[in-house]
Order: sequence, then structure tokens, then C-alpha cells
Amino acid sequence: MAVYVHLATGYEEVEALTCVDVLRRAGVDAKMVSVTGELAVRGAHDIDIMADLLFEDADYSSCEMIVLPGGMPGAANLRDHAGLTEKIKEFEAEGRKLAAICAAPLALAAHGALDGKAATIYPGLEDEHLKNAKASHANVTKDGNVITGIGPAIAMEFALALAEELKGKEVRDQVASGLLFDRR
Repeated sequence: MAVYVHLATGYEEVEALTCVDVLRRAGVDAKMVSVTGELAVRGAHDIDIMADLLFEDADYSSCEMIVLPGGMPGAANLRDHAGLTEKIKEFEAEGRKLAAICAAPLALAAHGALDGKAATIYPGLEDEHLKNAKASHANVTKDGNVITGIGPAIAMEFALALAEELKGKEVRDQVASGLLFDRR
């Protein structure tokens, strides 16, 4: 099973790449999926990343989790992509795993995936985008099939939460140790 980390023009680079890196270290088949129609996707800070595949070529029947990095206008571009909208709705209806960080929870909220759930989003976006959710303000929030994170500085914590969700605490702890994340 694969995890698809979605890239739209204007995505937050540190969030996207941290998720892919940590998940791959955890032994997860993490793929970057472009929703732009091109494999090369420009991030919010003018860093071009080469996606692994185009949205049109992705097999969502073998996708275990949809991951949405934030950044603007990346999060809005993800929200507005018709095909991804359908996949978000499908995953939510089936109780399949969804994850979003920074501004990207707005894409989940816009399509009903956060209704009645605790979620976090980049500070200042709660009133507009979490109207039907319970704003948690935590770094990382898990409620049911959804994991949300607050912003770029939390990308590592968020990615490790995804690794734990997919591979268990022992694998999460091994990856965190190798990255010196839990070092005090």
C-alpha cells in the first residue's frame, strides 16, 4: 500500500518533503503526486520538486493515506482540484486515512472530512475553515481517520505521527531516534 503526498503549485516544501522522507525511513511506500498535470511542481518558496507521478496516473485503490502539505496557494489549489476533491470525499466516506498540515486542513474541511472532528490548522485560519470542526490548537491532532498538524515547524512531529499511525510506535520511535528527534 502506498501513501500519496499531494503537490500543488505553492505547496509548503518543508512539510511535503519531511513527510515523504520520514515515511520512507519508516518503510512506507510514500509517493509524491502532482495535481498540476506536470511532474515538476513549484513550491511556495520557489523550490521545484519532481513528483513521482501525476494525479491522473495514481491508483487510489492501493493508497492507504492521502497527505496534504500546506502552503499558499498550495492548500487552496489542493482544495480546488476536482479529482482530489472526489478522492477526499471517497476516503472520508470509507473511513480511510487522511492527513493535512498547516493551511491544508482547509481542503479537508471544505469537503466535509473534518465535520464534528477535532482538528488543527495554521493559526488564524480556524474561524474561517474549522467552522464544522473542533479547533484543537495542538501541534498534531488525531481524530478518527484524520490527522492534522499546525504548521511548518511541526512538520517532523506531524510526519512521525503519520509513521506511527501507519507502522506503529516502535517504528516511529526508531525513526525518531535516528533523526535525533526525541533527544533532550
